[in-house]
Amino acid sequence: MHIGFIGAGGITDTHMRAARSVPGVEIAAVFGANREKTAKLAREHGAAAYDDVDRFLAHRPMEIVAIGSPSGMHGEQGIAAARRGLHVLVEKPLEVTTERADALIAAADAAGVRLGVFFQDRLRPAVRDMKRTIDTGRLGSPVMISGRVKWYRVPEYYTGSKWRGTPALDGGGALINQAIHTLDLMIWMFGPVARVYGAAATRVHRIDVEDTLTAVLEFESGALGTIEAATSIYPGYKRRLEVTGSEGTLILEHDALSAVDLRQVPADLNHAGTPADTTASASSPIVSDASAHARVIEDFIAAIKNKTRPACDGREGRKSVAIIDAIYASARSHQPVVPDNG
Repeated sequence: MHIGFIGAGGITDTHMRAARSVPGVEIAAVFGANREKTAKLAREHGAAAYDDVDRFLAHRPMEIVAIGSPSGMHGEQGIAAARRGLHVLVEKPLEVTTERADALIAAADAAGVRLGVFFQDRLRPAVRDMKRTIDTGRLGSPVMISGRVKWYRVPEYYTGSKWRGTPALDGGGALINQAIHTLDLMIWMFGPVARVYGAAATRVHRIDVEDTLTAVLEFESGALGTIEAATSIYPGYKRRLEVTGSEGTLILEHDALSAVDLRQVPADLNHAGTPADTTASASSPIVSDASAHARVIEDFIAAIKNKTRPACDGREGRKSVAIIDAIYASARSHQPVVPDNG
């Protein structure tokens, strides 16, 4: 498989490093608006460099396009790639509004190509264990799920970027950029959301979107959820996900299970009691380990070859965008909002 990459920032470097580690994958080309950064990435990864998107999309051989551009450009670029018959793998979020996500999904369907989203947490071993425990009924009926992404970003994270922290290209702040991975897991594990209540504030950074947010989620099952999202919490703390059912509780800290408190602990849940690992994500946007992104690429290629759905396809990726849309609407109106679940 030959993969082309859109974007010349840090996340595209992560995508390219991940692709290089996957057997049978060749890096074909990279497109970016910044010629210097694009040329540097191309040299480092042995790719052709383009500053014209049409010429990039015409590059062959190339079967897949991985998009790592600013979030508000994902739809337009993904639609252009799909119309060229290219499979599309998009960095989260799928898009910054539900309406634009729907347009990208429709374009991929019309072209008969696969559409996937980089929600790599779904493929982490500890997360898969949690999901299996829930799906097999060993957690019991869902009661409560709580996500905490209380991170910190230095002021330069926003001031040094043309798109971060802008409504048009980032779509929002800490929720849609940093906490969306955790929100995706909450929806994936506990199912559809019936109603949300949100409150947002900008407390530390000089940006036009939130750096501090909290929300309550009412799930269709009757379970309740909360999510805290921030880039304002110095010095930044591990991501935490607590999942409680009638038969016990599972706690994930960063990417490891730190607690398995079930009435009956299954023998195959071998992460129980292991100390939670550390992460730089709490205070830095740099991704040093690209192995989880490599799993996404491997899964996406398998979906293409086997004509199956990837771990997170476009419709799955839409779900978190719809919930975020609703939370932001609730924060503006100070009223509960029913999300557009499609």
